[in-house]
Formats: sequence, C-alpha cells, structure tokens
Amino acid sequence: MDREAYRNCCSLAKITRQSYDQFWSPHFLDYIDKELSYSKFFKKYLLPNHPCMFSRRFTDDWKCRKQWVSEEGKPNFQKLLQQFEETPVPVANCNAKEYNANPKQVMPFKEFIQYWREYIQNGHSSPKGVFILKTGTCQEHNVYTTPVFFSSDWLNEYWDTLEVDDYRFVYMGPKGSWTPFHADVFRSYSWSANICGRKKWLLYPPGQEEFLRDTHGNLPYDVTSAELRDKGLFPHSEEACQPLEIIQEAGEIIFVPSGWHHQVYNLEDTISINHNWLNGCNIDIMWQFLQNELSSVQKEINEWRNTMDSWHQHCQVIMKACSGINYGEFASFLKIIANNRMAFLNACSSGDSSECPRHLSETLTVLGPYHAAFDLQRVAHIIECLLCNEDFKRLDHSTLTLQPETMLQQIRDTIQSTRGQHLLYQE
Repeated sequence: MDREAYRNCCSLAKITRQSYDQFWSPHFLDYIDKELSYSKFFKKYLLPNHPCMFSRRFTDDWKCRKQWVSEEGKPNFQKLLQQFEETPVPVANCNAKEYNANPKQVMPFKEFIQYWREYIQNGHSSPKGVFILKTGTCQEHNVYTTPVFFSSDWLNEYWDTLEVDDYRFVYMGPKGSWTPFHADVFRSYSWSANICGRKKWLLYPPGQEEFLRDTHGNLPYDVTSAELRDKGLFPHSEEACQPLEIIQEAGEIIFVPSGWHHQVYNLEDTISINHNWLNGCNIDIMWQFLQNELSSVQKEINEWRNTMDSWHQHCQVIMKACSGINYGEFASFLKIIANNRMAFLNACSSGDSSECPRHLSETLTVLGPYHAAFDLQRVAHIIECLLCNEDFKRLDHSTLTLQPETMLQQIRDTIQSTRGQHLLYQE
C-alpha cells in the first residue's frame, strides 16, 4: 500500500461502499490484463467490494499450470497420481442433495482419478453420479504463488497459527460438476484460479439473495431451478436482478468479493486453486455476519432464555458449532492479527525483525508499513464495536485472550510511535 492510499483510508472508521446498482443490468466484468499496482486494486476492488477477472498472464509461471496439465490442456492424471496417489480426499456428489448441500465421502485420490477416467470414457456420465473433489492446496509442493493482490490474508494467517485445516483449497471436477448457490465462509473474499478447464459463474451482488428466499426464509439450492418461478414458494424471486454470468478460461483468476452469492459450473474437466480470505477491507462485513449468526441462534432457542442457566454462553457454543467461530474466538483472531502487525511496525522502527515470524514478515514487508497501520486501525475499529456490543459484554472476559481496552491502547501507542519514527504519513 502506498502513502496516498493510506492517507485516503486512515481516517475511515466505517467503510462506505457504493451501491451495487451497476451490476443489476448486464455488465461486463473488469478484465485485468496489464500490470496493476496493489494500491489501485485496493482502491478499485477491495474497498468497494467489486469483482474482477485477472488474465492468464498472472498464472503463467505457476508450476501446477505445467505439472498438472497435459499438452492438450487437460488434467494430467499420471502426474497428479505421482504426487497424490494414496492421499485421502473428500469428494462430493453433485447429483445428490442433503440438507441443501452435496453429501461427501472420503476416498484415496487414486480412486477419484479412476472414477474420473471412467466418467470421461463413458461420455462424461456415470451411474455413481457427478463427483467433485475439494482438498487442501498442497502448499508444501510449491506449485503456485499467491498473487500480491490477495496476500493481505488475515483468515489463513490466523488459522496457520492454530496448525489446523486452513481455507486454501484445490477443486477438481469433471465436466458437468457444479457447486450449489452459496456465499463464502464468514462472508470472506475468495479468489479462484483455473489451472485447466473452464467454469461458468453466476454471481449476485450483496442483498439480492434476500429476494431469492423461499416462504420459510431459506435460500435456493439451485438458482436456475424452475421452482424459483413458483410465487407460492419464492414470492419475491422476480424482484432479484439477473446474475452476472461469467465464463472463466484456463489460467484466469476471478476475484469474488464479500457476500456475493454464487453458483459455479465446470464446463470442462477442470482443476482450480481457491483461497477464502479476509482483511481490513472486509472485516466489518465478517463482524456483521457474526452478529447475524448469533441473532439466528438466539431466535431458535429463545423459548429457553429464562429457564436455561448460562443461556448466552450456550448461544455462543451453538454458534461455534454452526458457523465455525464465535465471539470469543473472533476476539482471539483480532488479537493475533494486531500483535503480528505491531511486531512488524516495531521491527521497522528498531531494525530488529526477530519478533515477527519470517514468512509473515516477508508478506508484510511487500505490503509495507502503511498497510500494517491500516490493518491496526481496522482492528481497533472492530474492537470498539465489540466493546459496545451487548452480547460481547456478557462474555466472561477473564477467559478471553484479548483484553479489549489494553489492546486498543497498544495499537494507538504503536501507530503513534511509528509516526514518530517518520515511517508513516503525518496528518
């Protein structure tokens, strides 16, 4: 991030996003084929929460574009088997539906490839159904590099510290496989790079999904279903705008912003690499999502509010089970992000980088001290929101790793100290 971008953002308490009206009518997605600075991407796409597509030039040097792909541009099954033959992988059946999702099973990678070969030989059909694989990105194989535009990634930064499964994935699926209508985890951003194959995306701007709910308030499984024309089931579906229909070719990367519901089809045998990610530009959207999730839980068990001991704590437990995170873990998440950036800025001031993890220091160095300071301001804003939130106040703060008032003061002191060292723009 450059000085100008920081100067424009440093006074923001709340990010005001422009209307999505421009996407309500047929709209061509911005296509990026030339060099683009991070600051321009930040201002034109991250902050306003608008999608775009990057050309294949941004993935041409990825090893997986060569190692995983045949000369004909198809998945190279032989090379893939050499790397992952016995690896157990989760596989979903696109032809089946359970609880508005696809049922999953775990099988050795070689069995999935055997299925895929038979599926192709049978004219892209199988009595077993249409399988799609979703597994970790195999980062240890060093087959791709995260583009700098997507490198401010709080979500995977935090999950890496826990040493648990992260939000980086490889998708592999034959022609005809697809993923149902959804928005991404925690209302995160996502980026998806086609290693080979073609995809069709149907994207709806935030808020349009509300028109697609049925009479019970549920979102559709398939937005192309004829059921949506039944006003008795989906009374407001005709009020929704038409989705952005986007064809993604091999090598291209699509940026899907926060809260954009989407449905995706593999038009050919396809392999893609996907990351879900969060940062200071959309952390407020995540916080609003968490509030909505807790509100839904509270509504579901409201009848026991006055009879259940520790009702509010039970709501947090249920929220964690349903959403993957609750307010306590969200506070821990903010603490890790803030501590890493304070360590980086302190290292910039002192010249001693020993307190900042090396891999993270490299990323933060590329993004620069202005970005770290912006991140800290965004964390501080969300902490201030937590302190005003009645449900957060009800938590047992002695069990939290984050002490909000203390963290706020540390953030302010760090930014002030860094400005004193002339590393940041002086307002």
